[in-house]
Amino acid sequence: MSLPTVETVTAALDTVLDPEIRKPITDLNMVDSVEIGDGGSVTVNVLLTTEGCPLKTTITRDVENAVKSVEGVTAAIVNLGVMNKEQREALRTQLRGGQAEPEIPFTKPESLTRIYAIASGKGGVGKSTVTANLAAAMAADGLRVGVIDADVYGFSIPRMMGVELPPTRVDDMILPPVAHDVKVISIGMFVPGNQAVVWRGPMLHRALQQFLADVFWGDLDVLLLDLPPGTGDIAISTAQLLPNAEIVVIMTLQVAAADVAERAGSIAVQTQQRIVGVIENMSWLTQPDGTKLELFGAGGGETVAERLSETLGSKVDVLGQIPLDVAAGAGSDAGTPVVLSDPDSPAASVIRDVARHLTQRSRGLAGRSLGISPL
Repeated sequence: MSLPTVETVTAALDTVLDPEIRKPITDLNMVDSVEIGDGGSVTVNVLLTTEGCPLKTTITRDVENAVKSVEGVTAAIVNLGVMNKEQREALRTQLRGGQAEPEIPFTKPESLTRIYAIASGKGGVGKSTVTANLAAAMAADGLRVGVIDADVYGFSIPRMMGVELPPTRVDDMILPPVAHDVKVISIGMFVPGNQAVVWRGPMLHRALQQFLADVFWGDLDVLLLDLPPGTGDIAISTAQLLPNAEIVVIMTLQVAAADVAERAGSIAVQTQQRIVGVIENMSWLTQPDGTKLELFGAGGGETVAERLSETLGSKVDVLGQIPLDVAAGAGSDAGTPVVLSDPDSPAASVIRDVARHLTQRSRGLAGRSLGISPL
């Protein structure tokens, strides 16, 4: 049996992705050296981005498995080191596409990321649950998805997505944790325990700005923002920082909730954003005999969509009607969205259909570079 070479081992390491950045560790210059010993023993020296990297065990395991897959390797030894200041700076600049300073990548003309701001007029309508499930459904379809828990006062996305690890900091860059193949960031990851966040407008704006610019999102297909209920500071900041974001309104069928949902949607007139559509949540409860019990009435979604269409002067559709489903609440509490924990449930089926509708819509040319210039 022939001995492995540095080239064959390095080729195998090309398949090892950093769990947070989702790029090959060889591309990120994390492989410091590869040493071939007598008898086929291979030692790989890996440089972590930070000394306290929460996923160093995962990286070690993946490197060992990749090296052992190379013909002629009899033993794989992984030594972990830490990048120095210059190496971290080079990594940050590389991840930012050559830019040394942070900037919001989603507002660039070449960005193809779809941005959906999930909004509601009032709390308690299931906005965060719908956001978490839409993200999980899109990721399960193979898309690269990120979620910003912009509900600073009432953050809940980390629990609903089952996020267990804190973000990793590479100096002034934040690497978001990944759960169910979704990158997630929330203010809840930066406050101890269940501590309340007591901030005013400027601090809320700065927090959202940091989530967009300081976090390394990579090349996302979809970015979802779980907005706080109402039409306050975060909704205004979202329109300022992400003018290309489209709004999805979540509502229940109670008359009061429907009226408030309409007000939440009509903010798009002032911010000049587009409303994609309305999602009815808790539309009915399926009885043991298969009949539907409409606890909060019927037709509210259509009514709100029609009113918003008149206000905005463009068609607003009802994207879906999600029934009451015990499995959805249980999944959120357990950190596994219902589209994954019980994919055949009525709620999961509707949410998957909505997710696919949102990701398969044709994208306009507004704001995009056409790659041409005047002579």
